[in-house]
Amino acid sequence: MASNRLAALPLLPTTVVGSYPQPGWLVDHDALMKAGVPRVRAGGIWRLAGDELAEGQRDGAVLALHDMERAGIDIVGDGEAGRESYSNQFATALDGIDLVKPGNTIGRTGENTPVPRVVGKIRRTRPVVIDAVRFLRGQTDRPIKVTLPGPFTMTQQAMNEHYANDADLAMDYAAAVNEELLAVFAAGADIVQLDEPWMQARPEIAREYAVAAINRALQDAPGTTAVHLCFGYAAMVKDKPSGYSFLPELDATSADLISIEAAQPGLDPDGLAALPSKKIMVGVIDLNDPKPETPELVAQRLRAALKVLPADRIVAAPDCGMKYLSREVAFAKLKAMVDGARMVRAEL
Repeated sequence: MASNRLAALPLLPTTVVGSYPQPGWLVDHDALMKAGVPRVRAGGIWRLAGDELAEGQRDGAVLALHDMERAGIDIVGDGEAGRESYSNQFATALDGIDLVKPGNTIGRTGENTPVPRVVGKIRRTRPVVIDAVRFLRGQTDRPIKVTLPGPFTMTQQAMNEHYANDADLAMDYAAAVNEELLAVFAAGADIVQLDEPWMQARPEIAREYAVAAINRALQDAPGTTAVHLCFGYAAMVKDKPSGYSFLPELDATSADLISIEAAQPGLDPDGLAALPSKKIMVGVIDLNDPKPETPELVAQRLRAALKVLPADRIVAAPDCGMKYLSREVAFAKLKAMVDGARMVRAEL
């Protein structure tokens, strides 16, 4: 059934990377900005608690899905409405983590950041996002994409006090991710995406074991898989390089899709030729610009990618997750992306 949904997609399908703005009645946006991108639990951002929080998170997912469908997005998600960040929900649900006393590490922007402290063997002992996937699958007939934090990024976002080296830690994170990934597909996901922004931040370390860890996480995947690479949320990282320090290496992964940020950094599309075996989720929406793109600008960005890649290898997407935008701006940007993709599709 999943393959049928994906087979029915048009050329240049549109999708989201992951997150979407959470409603103000669900999340305290001032507290969210102060928390940055939390690596440990950040329960203080929620305005609800207990059963009301669980209900509110489901309602938030429905609102995000409704906006995506209303904008015309082809491959939808739940906006990660029930998450505090893209990584901490899963990373803190595993055995081997001390949830009482976190560790610290230096973040991508140089700040000292509380992170999970690894004190034992990393194991997945329970489902983490499966209920949310089943709920989303029951809300829409469109293809759905579900995101999980990648094993390399979780390793870089942790303080290792148990494993002899970080490569071994990454492989156990990968095994845990793989268990969740297989369950996510069984719950109805059409695409599962690993979020791996830290490969760009620490390319030398990534070259040692990131590809092996990603391939272990994707092992035996029964459906379409993706890996997302970016320079960090626009709300946190304003100045971005125009090229990736770790990109051609991803052609050696078993992922079907590679998702890259391209609009805000003005990425030279010629670099996409370094991934000859992959379809590319091309970032055509700049999340640092508070003004929504016009469909013409989106079309221009897609035409630039088409000079390097055939249309059947391109998926249009925002640069990254959209949670730090206002809902009004996020929706307008998605609508412009859909309209711009339709313009270019009509030219093919």
